[in-house]
Amino acid sequence: MSVGKMTSAQLSAYQNAAAKYRKELLALPVIGLEEILPYATLRMGVRYKEVVGNPSLGAQFAPYKVDMKSANDLSVDFRELETFLGAVNLEFEPNSVASMIMGELAATKGEAMKDAQIAREVLVQMAKDLAKTLNASIFSASRNANGTTTATLFNGFDTITTSEITGGGLAVARKNFKQLDAAITAANAVAKLKELYRAASPELRAAESVMLVSQDIMDAYNDNYETLHAATPYNLQFEQTFLEGSNNRCKLVALSSKSDSQYIHLTTKENMLIGVDQLGDTENIEVARFSPFTLNFIATMFFGVQFETLDARRLMVGKLAAAANGQS
Repeated sequence: MSVGKMTSAQLSAYQNAAAKYRKELLALPVIGLEEILPYATLRMGVRYKEVVGNPSLGAQFAPYKVDMKSANDLSVDFRELETFLGAVNLEFEPNSVASMIMGELAATKGEAMKDAQIAREVLVQMAKDLAKTLNASIFSASRNANGTTTATLFNGFDTITTSEITGGGLAVARKNFKQLDAAITAANAVAKLKELYRAASPELRAAESVMLVSQDIMDAYNDNYETLHAATPYNLQFEQTFLEGSNNRCKLVALSSKSDSQYIHLTTKENMLIGVDQLGDTENIEVARFSPFTLNFIATMFFGVQFETLDARRLMVGKLAAAANGQS
């Protein structure tokens, strides 16, 4: 395919591919969140807002009495999982983009690809690019309706965390927040992460949980662990997946999206919610032509995140000491 004015056949190939593979292309940005999806729960069919909350309602048995009534009235900690409609309108020159992608695929799919195959591969790559920006922003994003990037589409987990600390939802008194008193280094990482874990509620410590950290903190933990246990026979591997002392209940997970985070999140997979739609007809992907040499990749999609509950039985947040993330 030579670079130049596109043909009507090429235009038709792109438009047909967008229509034919609509569901697949819309799913790719979600599937592309593969770094965090194993440690979060995907909620589908969420357009704008959905009520979520702590599933434990405080019911308990008491000694039987004829006129008995439970001491506590029903009280549920309701929260809102809010998704926001995002859009992209990307102008691209199809021939040059196709030439680049064909070069990458020639070894596996051959050079003689049809226009329809090329169009699909180009659209797939664009959908995957959307996933990269969603993944990068999933903790740090801060909603700004006038913004122009994924980082302003929704409120990420760290943004929600900061808001809840300010509002008192996360607090030492609630036993779901701890301010770390020293920077985490290769000299103290094991002790500091164990300190945070031991500050969590007995229910959270008894559950299968994840401790979400940056790669720097994971590196410090592994280096510190190697120093502390290099001579012990049970240290059979350098990479330590589970937090020492957690009976293999707490999995340490390093995420690239937490590289600049000031928080460590200790929680359960069920408590980390990622909201999308994927089921309705509001979301769409299409290709339009507004000039002789370029096409426009146009897509809409709902996206948002939330903690299902701030209950200490499901969540403990540790705030790094200022020096740990380069802040003064």
